[in-house]
Amino acid sequence: MTDTVYLIASLAAGAILGIVYFRGLWQTVLRLPDFTRPAWSMSWSFVARVGIVMTGFYSVMDGHLERLAMAMAGFILVRQFMVRRLGRFAEPS
Repeated sequence: MTDTVYLIASLAAGAILGIVYFRGLWQTVLRLPDFTRPAWSMSWSFVARVGIVMTGFYSVMDGHLERLAMAMAGFILVRQFMVRRLGRFAEPS
């Protein structure tokens, strides 16, 4: 594959990692009232989400910093999208 294809695939992989991370965060926050130990649950959720994302970034990177940069760009784009989309739910009425 050409470098361009790898970079586009890295961007897409970063977006998928962003969806996994931020969707997991959103689900954890929504379920906080149901947890008997919310701090413990948030901590484990964070560790799991970071572990998944770091493993994904490392796999996507494959020793090429430009692939890592594109994956991080996809991750940040998803973050921006989710903040705009879900942010309206957090605004006071």
